[in-house]
Amino acid sequence: MTREQQMVYVKNWGETGRWLEEIRWRELASLGDTAALRATKDLLELGLLTPLPPHRQTWSGLIDLQDLLHRRKR
Repeated sequence: MTREQQMVYVKNWGETGRWLEEIRWRELASLGDTAALRATKDLLELGLLTPLPPHRQTWSGLIDLQDLLHRRKR
């Protein structure tokens, strides 16, 4: 892939992302209350059913994130 083709690809990727975002928000806005509550419940249940890696039982990574945000090193 040439440099120009890469640039066109990335530009198209960005445009596609914007179109998908518009579609997503339009579809969310058109959901009725019942469908929105069902979708919310399904997403929350999916999150609860997703197993966490063992290290996440004792470490959330929040301190690491704060270090990155504050540019600190431990």
